[in-house]
Amino acid sequence: MEAQPGPQAEVGALEDRFQLATYKKMPIVAERGEGVWLYASDGEKYLDLYGGHAVAGTGHSHPHVVAAIAEQAEKLLFYSNLVYSDVRARAAEKLISIAPESLTKVFFCNSGTEANENAMRMARLASGRENVITFSGGFHGRTADAISATFLGKYRDLGKPNVPGHLQAEFGDIESVRKVADETVAAIMLEPIQSMAGVRIATPAFFRDLRKLCDDRGIVLIYDEVQTGVGRTGEWFFAGSEAGGGIVPDVITLAKALGSGIPVGACLASEKVASQIKENDLGTTFGGGMIAMAAVTATLEAIENDSMLENVKEVEAHLRHRIAELPEVTQVRGQG
Repeated sequence: MEAQPGPQAEVGALEDRFQLATYKKMPIVAERGEGVWLYASDGEKYLDLYGGHAVAGTGHSHPHVVAAIAEQAEKLLFYSNLVYSDVRARAAEKLISIAPESLTKVFFCNSGTEANENAMRMARLASGRENVITFSGGFHGRTADAISATFLGKYRDLGKPNVPGHLQAEFGDIESVRKVADETVAAIMLEPIQSMAGVRIATPAFFRDLRKLCDDRGIVLIYDEVQTGVGRTGEWFFAGSEAGGGIVPDVITLAKALGSGIPVGACLASEKVASQIKENDLGTTFGGGMIAMAAVTATLEAIENDSMLENVKEVEAHLRHRIAELPEVTQVRGQG
């Protein structure tokens, strides 16, 4: 860590000494956060547009979320899915209540890459097929199957030798999908707005064509909404939105902002897919744990109570207008 001599440099040196050097870090020692502000240990205050990699959807340390976590921590930190749990039941009910109507079941896990791995497994189990089509520029995580589904430069190479069962199509090009969507294909999975590739979004017509192709060929459609879900676009999900042609997939994967900073992931599934999943087909030790479930419910409540979806739309309109005024800017992409 490059920083002026003092406590910050000491913390950086200590972390660098004992951790693998897998991240290029900023010379900041984060101490606390409040709303959109991140405070460093040297007293510096930062307007945080990064949000801990799109995690702080309700802002840093939202009081309602913190209170819910603290209350649950005093009762029971964790127990597995082999018992019923009121806090898990309420989190599932709340999440399904805001989901598109056709998505009626949820599987909780711990991260976005886990959610995507489980979504692909669900599709393979439901269809009896093996291959999954994903898109150029898409990023789906760093575990074995998820990184093999990632067709984005150096990232996919990190997973070599890649897991078989993955086919590539061009994002936004329905004809390229038709060419590879044969009888071996279990699922088509995509980020509806590609993140790591530079905020790329396809046309509403593409999403409608994709839905029809999946229906015609018995293919499960999966939206990776790890980045776009939980209100970040000004809607609860990109699925069903006007920008997405009103289309709803068979499975949506979520993580990042879902727990306001507590690790949690989820797969939302239609009855068509969920009905094919039986005991022991999926599993996780920590997924659905009590602290994470308390955070999920409180996060969704905070978004509702503070009218955050409306705020996203207002801020988006303001930013689009002001950024477009800059002479250096030629295009403003994205949603939310």
